[in-house]
Amino acid sequence: MQRFMSGRYGADELGRTLSAVVLGCLVVSMFSPLLSVLSVFYWIGIVLLIYSCFRMLSKNTSKRYEENQKFVNWRYRMTVKQNQSKKQFAQRKDYRFYKCPQCSQKVRVPRGKGKICITCPKCRAEFVKKS
Repeated sequence: MQRFMSGRYGADELGRTLSAVVLGCLVVSMFSPLLSVLSVFYWIGIVLLIYSCFRMLSKNTSKRYEENQKFVNWRYRMTVKQNQSKKQFAQRKDYRFYKCPQCSQKVRVPRGKGKICITCPKCRAEFVKKS
């Protein structure tokens, strides 16, 4: 087995995530009201399982590495967005958040100050909003 896998790509972060999605799809297909063979989740799971096996057994390691890097970067961006949303939600009682009309930079201003002139820290554009 070790000689067979020599030069092949193997498992990575994307492969592990695909395996978890395959397992989820197959479990959902077991409990769907239709016959599990006719279930959409069943076929999605099977297709993803075949793709996951293809990736693990592939000898084109540079292509599989690129795919994994794209997935890891996408997941990182989604995690950062989620953390920013949580932080903004936690501060919603004390601060208002506005987007700069020129560069779309988010600007945080304290609540309850009336109409104020806000200067964007990124592009130095000024705009007036109620806080």
